[in-house]
Amino acid sequence: MPHDPRKLLEDILQATVRLQAFTANLSAEDYAKSELLQSAVERQFEIAAEALNRLLKLSPQTAQSITEYRRIIDFRNLLSHGYDLIDHAIVWGVLQKDVPLLRHEIEQLLQAWGQR
Repeated sequence: MPHDPRKLLEDILQATVRLQAFTANLSAEDYAKSELLQSAVERQFEIAAEALNRLLKLSPQTAQSITEYRRIIDFRNLLSHGYDLIDHAIVWGVLQKDVPLLRHEIEQLLQAWGQR
């Protein structure tokens, strides 16, 4: 059964919402000290990027309109396959800089699709 592009966008949005909620009012040091938080954050990144990868196959134009869409997918691959190479400072930087932009872009796309 093919995926629905709107559902994939919603999955990405929910992952960004969770990422921001999980890390609200925390520091990079808090993140680096908590294996539980790291696991939760990494899982949400995996969900967002996998949904984006599926969106790329289903609606390439939509996926390609997302800033750094390829980098997001590659980041998921690093988290999944290069788990021993993860630098928590880089993950924290992505959380602070890239997640808010991704969330904004996904909200805009969903508005354009009449979802929000």
